Amino acid sequence: MSYNSIGLNAEKSLALSDDLNELLANFQRYYQNLRGIHWNIKGKRFFDLHVKFEELYDDANMKVDEIAERILTLGGVPLHTFEDYIANSKVPVGKNVTKDEEAIRLIVESLTQLLMIERKLLNASDEAEDEGTNSMMSDFISEQEKTVWMMKAWLAEDI
Repeated sequence: MSYNSIGLNAEKSLALSDDLNELLANFQRYYQNLRGIHWNIKGKRFFDLHVKFEELYDDANMKVDEIAERILTLGGVPLHTFEDYIANSKVPVGKNVTKDEEAIRLIVESLTQLLMIERKLLNASDEAEDEGTNSMMSDFISEQEKTVWMMKAWLAEDI
């Protein structure tokens, strides 16, 4: 068995970096959706939602950077082209979303996809004894679960 310079199994680290690239691609699409709804939202809730969407895209942008840096730390190469993001993402595309409820539902649906990928990564990083990736996924999951709860409350829907 071969170990990398951070003391992890090299083969498992590269497999995790592949999984993190899937997350990166999906986060990039989520980020772009948030930019679009931030720019295009209309209606009586514009002022509140415009600010909230900016908060969410700033957070997503920071997470994109964290994911890419973790991929590099594990010895992988982060995806960095739109072509790669499109080919490797499942988060829905939100095109020309202007209505508040449609925007919030897009966020919930996107976060649900991200949470499923993150849970897969949480399990894989635990098995690989990769506390760095594990901790990052745990933090992402708890934050995003709370955001889903808040968005569902805004929609007056149960989780």
